[in-house]
Amino acid sequence: MPLVEIRPPEYDVVTDIAYATARNLTGKPVYARAGCYLHRAAAEKLQLAIAIARPFGLKLKIFDAFRPSEAQWVLWKARPDPNFLADPRKGSPHSRGVAVDLTLIDGAGRDLDMGTGFDAFTPLSNHGVTNGISVEAQRNRLVLLGIMTSAGWDFYRNEWWHYQLFNAREYPLLSDRDLP
Repeated sequence: MPLVEIRPPEYDVVTDIAYATARNLTGKPVYARAGCYLHRAAAEKLQLAIAIARPFGLKLKIFDAFRPSEAQWVLWKARPDPNFLADPRKGSPHSRGVAVDLTLIDGAGRDLDMGTGFDAFTPLSNHGVTNGISVEAQRNRLVLLGIMTSAGWDFYRNEWWHYQLFNAREYPLLSDRDLP
């Protein structure tokens, strides 16, 4: 099975899988299971990112990881915006188990200010935005970008929270039945 579950204590992260709740763009749970899963290759890079963040007193908080192809269709039907969602006919890196949506939290478990929330489908969510978000949020985004790229992740320019493997398209699309 190419997918592994990302959970403590093996992975020192906090998970808050948004699409398993009503706190997402559809207003209802999209996932049948609230678990967090990644392909083994992505899980290895996540471990490296965790290790890079640790000396700075930071942890990763994951909002989404593996997204079954069925769920990608639900999201696409709710908001077919190719600037923020992959067309399910082409496939998402999430649906291949090689993408993660996340933020940084401090030692007290508080989310760092990133200028927008997760899944804020607005130009303010873009990497490199300097107008409209605070200098602190810009710095926090750059810290997250530095951690993730140092660990071998690629980023998506429209979403400060989205990272994926560089060769994401080389992995097959997976569905609910591929979950362990």
